[in-house]
Amino acid sequence: MQRYDLVYQLYDEFDTKTLREYQEFVDLFPPVDSRVALKHWQDASDELEERKDEIRSTFAAGETFAEVASRTTRDQAFTALDLETKYERPVNVLVLDVDETLRSAGGTDNEIPRETLHVLTEFHDAGVPIVICTGQTLENVKGFAIQGLGSEIVHSGSLSIVYEAGNGVFTPGHGADTKQLLYEDLDDEIRDIFDTLRATLLPEAPEPLRRGCHLQGNEFNVTMKPNYETASSEARSIIDQALVYMIDVLARAVGGALDVGPAMDESTVVEATRAFYASEDPEIRSVLEQRGSYPDRSLEDVPDELTSILERIDVAYYEADAAEIGSLELNKVAGVERALGVLGVEEPFALVMGDSKSDLRVMEWARQNDAGIAAAPEHASRDTLDHVIRSDELVFDRGKSVDVLRTVYALNQFARLE
Repeated sequence: MQRYDLVYQLYDEFDTKTLREYQEFVDLFPPVDSRVALKHWQDASDELEERKDEIRSTFAAGETFAEVASRTTRDQAFTALDLETKYERPVNVLVLDVDETLRSAGGTDNEIPRETLHVLTEFHDAGVPIVICTGQTLENVKGFAIQGLGSEIVHSGSLSIVYEAGNGVFTPGHGADTKQLLYEDLDDEIRDIFDTLRATLLPEAPEPLRRGCHLQGNEFNVTMKPNYETASSEARSIIDQALVYMIDVLARAVGGALDVGPAMDESTVVEATRAFYASEDPEIRSVLEQRGSYPDRSLEDVPDELTSILERIDVAYYEADAAEIGSLELNKVAGVERALGVLGVEEPFALVMGDSKSDLRVMEWARQNDAGIAAAPEHASRDTLDHVIRSDELVFDRGKSVDVLRTVYALNQFARLE
């Protein structure tokens, strides 16, 4: 019998909804010192196994089908089967963005849900390495990773953290390769520009920006964050102001590094830099237009010597969340490749989950190298969402990354079958 027919039989003949409820209760039951509560958990656990045994005894691959039924919905199971049929291999590494992907300010109270964390531990137990790939600082990521996943997993040797969008890679348990500072490989010209940005950005900012923003404590990237709740109208307004200001400060820093002289005065450099980044990102262009800062200058007017530097520097805009300047030579792709090397994943087939332009680069890398599949939340950036829809349509609701993780868990179960 075809596997599709077997999956139809599984969901038609068994009460899989109740089975999933028992599985979730058993998995997420909090540790309590109560004999009554523990008895309730044991009863649920026994009922869960009885229901799984019915499935195990019905199908030749009963263990696989019991696992799939207890953790995925009908639609998720068929999506997993479609993916396994298309790619004919399991996912062997997870590459996961954090903010607005694993957790969401609008859907998870800015915490990674317990069910998501539990599924991640199941992937770890199955031997699938995890790469947390984020723009956050290393200390922030280490903190919530240890709190959510536990120190044992974080220090197991099969988890890596790509932080500050690729400027560094931290993989505990790998000796001299545990921490790698990729930004140290940049040339002096670029590093000097970033030193100037860090030294001048906030001290020289207009007073409303000094009150309304702070610099994130990065090792290399320069990131302005709002002193307001993420996604609020106040945060949106201050980050829009910060974006324009950061582009202008970057322009002056690059102009100083180039020593452009009388051929290009400061205002010309600023306008040319605005024009360059407006052409690179429609969201940046929109902010410049809305704030009356869009330059009366076309991209063709940007001098080559300025373009040659700007092409190496990334300006990122995260609506109502952050404005950031980083190195395009140190994007998430570079960090992920380094992390995979340390983890020993020689032929990756990754699940890449993210919501932003920096995550899109990793998704495109995976597609170009036949190295994985992509998933994104429904509120992801337009280009990211377009990419995901055009590939495998793995789009999930805000705060529900667990749905895709469960689908991929089922994909890996199906991939075990001959």
